Amino acid sequence: MLNSRNIWRVVLPSIAVIIFLGSWSLYVRMADVSAFVLPSPEAIAIALVNLVQDPSLWYHVRITVTEAASGFMIAVALGLTLGFVMARVPPVEWAAKPFIVLLQLVPKIALAPLFILWFGFGLESKIVIAAALAFFPIFSNALIAFKSVDKGDSDVMVMLQASPLQRLMMLELPTALPVVLTGMEVSVVMAMIGAIVGEFIGGSEGLGYLAVKYLQELSVPNLFAVIVVLTMVGLTLYLMIGRLRAWFAPWHGATGAQPH
Repeated sequence: MLNSRNIWRVVLPSIAVIIFLGSWSLYVRMADVSAFVLPSPEAIAIALVNLVQDPSLWYHVRITVTEAASGFMIAVALGLTLGFVMARVPPVEWAAKPFIVLLQLVPKIALAPLFILWFGFGLESKIVIAAALAFFPIFSNALIAFKSVDKGDSDVMVMLQASPLQRLMMLELPTALPVVLTGMEVSVVMAMIGAIVGEFIGGSEGLGYLAVKYLQELSVPNLFAVIVVLTMVGLTLYLMIGRLRAWFAPWHGATGAQPH
């Protein structure tokens, strides 16, 4: 049963959105802003309805989601593996972490043309860009999480003669999971950004390509409609990771406050 707190958490954002859209519409009309610069919310809504009725849109959505999800999964695999190994073997961290941090400091957007040159104009280059952007939040959170395992708990597992696999499954992974999943929430958004950037630069399909196409055609309402679709897709992926966190780490209510 909904209590007053939950009701207000729904009502207040709804009111804020209505006020924002109303102010936007009023400004466009009162200032006589050109539709080529800033279309009204009503024009965007009409364009969005027409866009979602176009079957080709869902092909582009599938391409972008495939690129983002593939890059995200690669980042998860690499980030978790490297984070775990570095946490367990300090010399590996001492040797490798500076290089990883330096690579992270390099703007990935600047490297995107190189990735397209190396991996071509197909899905592969977009997946690599998505993985590159998504990697560091998972890696850094995994490293912190695995290093934060309580030493007393580890000593108990040693006294119980637990195998390395048992220690991983019964202690280290459950302890690290909330922080890792928080990093994954950030990472999935970065993967989506990477896929879109790749499509902007060298794509012939996907939502990023569709946005560039409408921009070149000066179809601004359709461009805004694509942005709305991109926002909804990104939000869906983000909420899916949040749901995973609620399923796999329900005991850790403060997960969202962990560093990422």
